[in-house]
Amino acid sequence: MSQHVNTQRREPLSRPNNADLQQPAGGPSSDAGGRVNQDNVPGAFRPGIVHLALAMGGFAIGIAEFATMSLLPFFAHDLHVSEPQAGHAISAYALGVVVGAPVIAVLSARMTRRNLLIALMGFFALMNGLSGLAPDYHTMLALRFLAGLPHGAYFGIAMLVAASLVPIDKRTAAVGRVLLGLTIATTIGVPLANGVGQAIGWRWAFAIVAGLALLTAILVLIFAPRDVANSNASPLRELSALRRKHVWLTLAIGAIGFGGLFSVYTYLASTMLAVTHVSPALVPVTLCVFGAGLTAGNIIVPRFADRALMATAGGLLLWSAATLALYPLAATNFWTLSADVFLIGLGGALATVLQTRLMDVAGEAQSLAAALNHSAFNVANALGPWLGGMAVAAGYGWTSTGLVGAGLALAGFVVWAIAVVLARREGV
Repeated sequence: MSQHVNTQRREPLSRPNNADLQQPAGGPSSDAGGRVNQDNVPGAFRPGIVHLALAMGGFAIGIAEFATMSLLPFFAHDLHVSEPQAGHAISAYALGVVVGAPVIAVLSARMTRRNLLIALMGFFALMNGLSGLAPDYHTMLALRFLAGLPHGAYFGIAMLVAASLVPIDKRTAAVGRVLLGLTIATTIGVPLANGVGQAIGWRWAFAIVAGLALLTAILVLIFAPRDVANSNASPLRELSALRRKHVWLTLAIGAIGFGGLFSVYTYLASTMLAVTHVSPALVPVTLCVFGAGLTAGNIIVPRFADRALMATAGGLLLWSAATLALYPLAATNFWTLSADVFLIGLGGALATVLQTRLMDVAGEAQSLAAALNHSAFNVANALGPWLGGMAVAAGYGWTSTGLVGAGLALAGFVVWAIAVVLARREGV
């Protein structure tokens, strides 16, 4: 099987055309993902293998992002700082994601996507490897910020590549496969990394992430089809995404509507101990159930989204509002709590759906728009816990995070409704 296919990337389209719809189910065609043209090279690559390689990067990123939270007490002790102070390392990583996603997407506009993915994973491997060797807190803080820089850009570009290898009516499913790496990390990778960190030291967890990131770079080098840099690409063209109101509306849906999930997830362990009154040993079990919900959502939901994209997004926001509103009632019993947490996790497929929507509304600025989606979800990651924490601090109890989350999901639905009305009026 030859992976060295010299292909020309086509300009992205906002809608499918007749040629797209006539493509065979297994072969790529032109769509808003900026796909490469493989029509005349049957068997030159296997999209499934490429998707698996890209998902491996998501697996590494998922472990790096979530395992750090669970290992916080251990590296706080070794670096001689308090746990709240050590928590700033997590904030530094999130800041790196928010800053790095748009900056890298703009500055790398003229790079081929394959080479950019390899470079991003190489840098991610290096920064996480160095994090495991950090001699003091301030070094750790700087390294976590640097490690966060490739996060959003990698996911954005990986999803564009994944979508470029399948027919237009299977884009959301392709995007979902890349995100499966992240969701499986929350189910399997994070508990394993946490176990390794507790057994032989937290620094080894970062070593595992570095190894997985390096493996991803190698897999992309071997299996991803070669693409040709677009000679018309430029930083200014990428920045054109910022002039499109439908890009901003899509980002706002995620930044607000997705915050509810993080409002509950952040305080789930505290709720289980103080309200559900379970053994601390059951907390990881429920976290795995949440990860299973995320994984199931990214397998099931894309099938509906590829038929009715915006309707699926609206349905997910209402689903999230309902399941988050049930959280205070479910939290009193371990089994009902676990069931509700699984259902909340299903709503996490919103990230996949909105990523595909951005492909349709970003025009020529595909890379920046795709990367900004992950900046938006990190805004949600900050907004949800902040508002949830305010409710708890005001004396409304740990379960109030569910009602805060429901409110955020409904607010996201309002933004969605505005976006749908404008899209119909403007034919977008």
